[in-house]
Amino acid sequence: MSKMWPQSQYSHTNTPYQSNAAKTNEHQNQQNLKTLGMTSAISMAGPKPIDIEKTNDLKESLVPFGVFESEAEMHHRMEVLGSLHRLVRQWIRDESLRKNMPPSVADTVGGNIYTFGSYRLGVHHRGADIDALCVAPRHIDRTDYFQSFYELLKTQPQVKDLRAVEDAFVPVIKMNFDGIEIDLLFARLALKEIPDSFDLRDDMLLKNLDQKCVRSLNGCRVTDEILRLVPNINNFRLTLRAIKLWAKRHGIYSNTLGYLGGVSWAMLVARTCQLYPNALPATLVHKFFLVFSQWKWPQPVLLKQPDAVNLGFPVWDPRRLIEHSISLKAGKASADPLVLQISMSVVDYLGITITRLAITDEIMLSKCGWERLFEAPNFFSRYKHFIVLLASSASPVDQLQWCGLIESRIRHLITTLERNQHITIAHVNPECYNSVPLNTNNGQPLAMPPGAPIPTDPAPDVKKNDLGEVIANHCSMWFIGLVFEKTNVNVDLTYDISSFTKAVHYQAENTNMLRDGMSIEARHVRRKQLHQYLSPSLLKRERTISGAKRRPPELAPPAAAPHKRTRRLSESSTEEVSLLSYNEDSNSSNMYEVNIQNGTAQAQTAEQEQRKTDKQMSEPASTSNSIVCT
Repeated sequence: MSKMWPQSQYSHTNTPYQSNAAKTNEHQNQQNLKTLGMTSAISMAGPKPIDIEKTNDLKESLVPFGVFESEAEMHHRMEVLGSLHRLVRQWIRDESLRKNMPPSVADTVGGNIYTFGSYRLGVHHRGADIDALCVAPRHIDRTDYFQSFYELLKTQPQVKDLRAVEDAFVPVIKMNFDGIEIDLLFARLALKEIPDSFDLRDDMLLKNLDQKCVRSLNGCRVTDEILRLVPNINNFRLTLRAIKLWAKRHGIYSNTLGYLGGVSWAMLVARTCQLYPNALPATLVHKFFLVFSQWKWPQPVLLKQPDAVNLGFPVWDPRRLIEHSISLKAGKASADPLVLQISMSVVDYLGITITRLAITDEIMLSKCGWERLFEAPNFFSRYKHFIVLLASSASPVDQLQWCGLIESRIRHLITTLERNQHITIAHVNPECYNSVPLNTNNGQPLAMPPGAPIPTDPAPDVKKNDLGEVIANHCSMWFIGLVFEKTNVNVDLTYDISSFTKAVHYQAENTNMLRDGMSIEARHVRRKQLHQYLSPSLLKRERTISGAKRRPPELAPPAAAPHKRTRRLSESSTEEVSLLSYNEDSNSSNMYEVNIQNGTAQAQTAEQEQRKTDKQMSEPASTSNSIVCT
């Protein structure tokens, strides 16, 4: 087992970098420098005394953010993985016996747990989950995994929050195992037995495997290959920790939502390490922003020449990291785990964020500390208009599954919104905010700060209304910041939003996930209305963040527009989403209700609508399924 998750990879000490730090793995460097990367290094220069000092400062600045685990936490993770490994071995043996395999053979077929992602890279933070892969011999199939192994996990007292996502692009079982979140994939190899020591990088292992097994194996294969391709693993790890923290603090770290995920950021850092093989982490962080602020996107990031292996299906091509969203918009699909088809908003936002981030120049000139790099911008002050997605259900178990499904579909909504010619940026906040129980706030959602304790539900039992319908009491929400063109336009998002919600319900029905009380709703919210959705403690935290530093420049500062009165259109239907009427001067618009029935619009009088406007502004946020933008 130690060969699969060695302790030395992940240990952290406060030992400062010494002057010979760049000589670590010197023999490995000399052997591999000629083959690392697609081009020669930009600089082979070693560290200067100031680089050593800045690297020690960087390491110290990361500690308060919880990016390093204690020895006790590290050992606990290893114990959890050991318990899970023994459980897998037991399950495979029991399944082998059930399939009439002789006991002497069942004892030798093996089966292993392999880790990948941030844990395997050695850059996981305190409290992070573990990405793992269960590898089984050929007589154990995926049906066994999601049935008998799932049932076995149910009986384990250490396992909580167990859920299976069998129909996902990469099928997975999610669980909390003795306090550690684990995402466990499954792959069946075309082998009679799985040895204890086994290298998954062999391309011939992919022969005769189905696509889902190949995708499951890709995580381990990619992670191991990245570690092999960097000139100095220790420097790579500390640099990656810093870049991951920066990306998370700036809200651009989430593969699920269409941003760059852990492996993608690792690829970018690995390429930086290849270009500056003898540099220390402080220099590498600085060079990271230098390199990718000048990168000609969508030119791919290449780590090595691809291996010429033809097994009848797409395999990992490490030359490619990021493909422009043209391929996504054209409907192209790829099984390449390192082809990240990101949206235009992500490309634009990533480019703007890196280009405008000259903080590392000031850090290296000792004009400020590393803390400036990790200051989080205030997402809610950056935009004037938001779409709020609300996911509601009747029980905590339903809410966990419902939120997971909706979150996996949000990136498709973002792509659809970007296709609208009047929307220049659709930026989703990666944070999913949990609301207080709806019955404690007059049925209205109110987001709490991440990690804050949710008030106890005084009436946890499922309630029904007079019509016998289950009343949702649990709610979570995502915020999507919008930037419109600088002209007065009417934006119709009825079809886009309704298509998204229908797709979510369709997938929930097909996977037998849909339960009474589950609902998804989209609302338009202006910045000045955010207090209706964000708790006072969350608003205070955001204001503190924005007040403690310089206000970040807006991505698209609006130009001065002439005063013009426009109509705000809203939708009365409970099944469709309203039109959006956008006016840059939002405070000067009047409201006119438009009831859409069979394609016809019936406007109320201005006097009636004005009374309704005054009433709505004095009441809590509406619960109707509508979006209004002015």
